[in-house]
Amino acid sequence: MIYLLRHGLDDERFIGGWSNVSLTTTGIKQIRDTIQFMKTHRIKFRRIYSSDITRAKETARLVSNAYGVPIEWDKRLRELDKGLMTGLRQGQANRHFPEYAKTVPIDKRYPKGESLLDLYKRQKEVLDWLLSMDDALIVTHRGPINMYYFELTGEELITDKTKFGVTHGSLHELNPKQKVMKKIYDPKEKEYE
Repeated sequence: MIYLLRHGLDDERFIGGWSNVSLTTTGIKQIRDTIQFMKTHRIKFRRIYSSDITRAKETARLVSNAYGVPIEWDKRLRELDKGLMTGLRQGQANRHFPEYAKTVPIDKRYPKGESLLDLYKRQKEVLDWLLSMDDALIVTHRGPINMYYFELTGEELITDKTKFGVTHGSLHELNPKQKVMKKIYDPKEKEYE
């Protein structure tokens, strides 16, 4: 079985993508709760592959420390590249790039970055790799996990980030033989406020 874990909550006042923002205290608590769920449900894996973006790396390290499993950093697991908007405060990004303040078409690239369609194509290749393995935990972001859901369900690619419920710290199970994926744990964000 392959397990996919979205990183915990980071500082959402900033544009995410490839930005290197750390987990918040809430984000750390979310991941600790997810680890507790994994241990209680005897979820095991021999390898951890993680995005090399800070919030994912911090998440992977928490899991690695709890399980004693090594991590391999993999830039293919990165979130959508938002180019020049990466790391900007939300208000700043809205002022400098107002055309991106609302939903953009799936083929419109962020300035010097990717489009949602680019992310989909990039993650489709990663999914082929994931389906060839077993017994691993993948620590990544909402974008890549959503792309796997779109590909596996055959649903049309749309910009709705919330469609598959990929919340901070959520854990998803991918059966590589059956090519089926489902969410198995969600550390509800409201519990931490």
